[in-house]
Amino acid sequence: MTDDTEDPSKSFFIFGRDVAQIPCFRNSFLYGISGGMGVGVLTFLGTSRAHLSTHVGFGSFFCGTILYWMTCRYQWSARRFEQQQLREAMRRQAQYEGTKVERDLDLKSA
Repeated sequence: MTDDTEDPSKSFFIFGRDVAQIPCFRNSFLYGISGGMGVGVLTFLGTSRAHLSTHVGFGSFFCGTILYWMTCRYQWSARRFEQQQLREAMRRQAQYEGTKVERDLDLKSA
């Protein structure tokens, strides 16, 4: 008896990279696809021109995906930078705890 279900650990690879591990990839494409389809359908309902609506739908998919990707990656990078700074400050705090350096820093900040 064979099992037709796929192994959940298998992922989709593009150019040798697992796209499930790329931050913002999934949401960018989901929002781009849904936005492109919505704008394409609304364009078709408004103009009744199928050729135009497919072009407008694809253009809005492309622009929406790129814009969402850029804003998401910018926010992700900013959060990552802040997390690195906090991690370094916590490491220094643990390193200086109970030493003369900590007392000097407390006196300066007070």
